[in-house]
Amino acid sequence: MSSITIIGTGNMARAIGTRAVAGGDSVEIMGRDRSRVEGLAQALGGGATAGTWGAVPAGDIVVMALLHDGVVPVVAEYGDALTGKVIVDISNPFNATFDGLAHGDGTSVAQEAAKVAPSGASVVKAFNTIFRHVLESGRPTVFIAGDDARAKAEVAEFITGMGLRSLDVGGVTMAHWLEGMGLVTVGLAGNGIGHGNFALGVAELAG
Repeated sequence: MSSITIIGTGNMARAIGTRAVAGGDSVEIMGRDRSRVEGLAQALGGGATAGTWGAVPAGDIVVMALLHDGVVPVVAEYGDALTGKVIVDISNPFNATFDGLAHGDGTSVAQEAAKVAPSGASVVKAFNTIFRHVLESGRPTVFIAGDDARAKAEVAEFITGMGLRSLDVGGVTMAHWLEGMGLVTVGLAGNGIGHGNFALGVAELAG
């Protein structure tokens, strides 16, 4: 069992929260709109609670279920309240035409979040290559990236408890390439596969 705080009340917050509750995790929801926070916590059930915006999160793992341009400002706003927490960035910084990333080539949202996170907090990239409906009903592989081995182990345990498989792709600089994989996923949905009922994974060959 893991202790999770989800900051955000949108579709991915609901999907991750649903699977977390089903896996027996302790789940807290935080957001700026108190009514949405309380509504989502009630909908999730399983003892999910409504936290107070800006307060110290109850969860050891804090999932930033926010649009990409909201992640870094919120990490900075929470500041020392995130000390000692594992911060999970799930965002995809797509440009307006969905054919590139909105930031420079040498960075990622996770890397920028790590720059403003308090000492003792760790940032892990995860969940960004998975469509929401696939996360809700499928068994996709969750790719993770981060510099802190302990933090990644905690996130991997959380993912396993949700009935999913995690695969570690390396340090936090690899978050940039995971964001690129998110872009590839959207490209496949619109072109080669033609629908969104799939997830990227790894096929291991014997021998």
